[in-house]
Amino acid sequence: MGEEVDAQEFTRADRTRHREKVRRNLDVFARMLREAAFDTDDPMTGLEVELNLVDERGDPALKNSEALEAIADPDFQTELGQFNIEINVPPAKLREGGLTTFEDNLRRSLNDAEDKSAEVGAHLVMIGILPTLAEGHMSPASLSGNPRYRLLSEQILNARGEDITIAVTGPERLRTTTDSIVPEAACTSTQFHVQTSPDQFATYWNASQAISAVQLAVGANSPYLLGKELWRETRIPLFEQATDTRSEELKAQGVRPRVWFGERWITSIFDLFEENVRYFPALLPITEEEDPLEVLEAGGTPVLSELRLHNGTIYRWNRPVYDISDGVPHLRVENRVLAAGPTVADTIANAAFYFGLVRALAESERPLWSQMSFSAAEENFHVAAQHGIDAQIYWPGVGQVQATELVLRRLLPMAQEGLEAWGATGAEIDRMLGIIEQRCLTGRNGAEWFVRQMHERRGDDRYDALRATLLDYRERMHTNEPVHTW
Repeated sequence: MGEEVDAQEFTRADRTRHREKVRRNLDVFARMLREAAFDTDDPMTGLEVELNLVDERGDPALKNSEALEAIADPDFQTELGQFNIEINVPPAKLREGGLTTFEDNLRRSLNDAEDKSAEVGAHLVMIGILPTLAEGHMSPASLSGNPRYRLLSEQILNARGEDITIAVTGPERLRTTTDSIVPEAACTSTQFHVQTSPDQFATYWNASQAISAVQLAVGANSPYLLGKELWRETRIPLFEQATDTRSEELKAQGVRPRVWFGERWITSIFDLFEENVRYFPALLPITEEEDPLEVLEAGGTPVLSELRLHNGTIYRWNRPVYDISDGVPHLRVENRVLAAGPTVADTIANAAFYFGLVRALAESERPLWSQMSFSAAEENFHVAAQHGIDAQIYWPGVGQVQATELVLRRLLPMAQEGLEAWGATGAEIDRMLGIIEQRCLTGRNGAEWFVRQMHERRGDDRYDALRATLLDYRERMHTNEPVHTW
């Protein structure tokens, strides 16, 4: 998302040339899947965390460029809003203590970054949506300086032809309009990456889709937007609406949204890239000089930059990734459904639950998705986003069930099996899955804690209550004591 591009305007000829190049990329990618040697010997896992910046009062701090300059660490990068930054945690192998490595690296990096960014008046907070954001922050002036973001905002608004409407109904109701994609910047997430072979990609992606609702139920952490209590994971409807290039008429015609759960189980990673090319016009039709077929036939690894840039502007909740490391191509599922936080321990527990459960399901003899319609998985996803830890979802062989009961009775043992198959240590597994178990037993995740605190402050001015609760949250975040203990 943060890749630098030059500010520019695109002509019709640019779009025609880009369309041809993307299709050429797709043909070469299909050939690579048949013939090329992908890196599959010892799969890595990865982690990215998007963070919010606040001032001493708990209000958004529009200082990401100053904070990044102070932090001076290449693992930290710009994000869409001036109140966001992102950290890319180095990839790790779970059989080499990867979960502990992730936790240690993330805590050390965040503590160091907090010390440095505090000097410029910006404090880090791991939460899905910054609760103290107000309407005044939703203007184009809040976009980061990277030209890519302004260009992307212009292209989405131009494609749509009108302002974007944000409408979410939960315990309270929000309806507002915006003339930029800044509301997308309000959505900060954790992204888990799992590397897989071309042959196994479809099973890992299908499994990721099937369990995304359960992830949301136990990990919800975005209950407030613009002063309103909405969904327990309000990021989901907000992100879907904030980047929607469709007018009401195009929605009525069945045109697909760019933030997309999808519409079917897949049999190959090619299915997803082919859908990208078939259904979605390019937002950033930038064409590079590389001839991918020439590179491939010369024994090299094509970058496929047009196909990858296009993929980066289609926001699947589980996104396919084609990447190159040391000249060797590899494939990853990027799981994008969860908010960060509340603590590093909670974030790594969410990672352990995902990595374990996705492997157990992907390698199961009878695939879960053969017993469940895709539409049921999608409905689960939105129900879990709306209700969080209290969600009731559908599960094959069980029917409608409380998500927490499903996790406790069925899914935690499966996640343990999966983590053991990855080679995680017993101590790591017990600690991380123990955090998920306690969340389910106490009924307390980040969203529930925040809402309960707000209800106790219901007599206060709404934004004063949000600031006070967020400052309390930030203090507890630094203890690394999981949210179920708060």
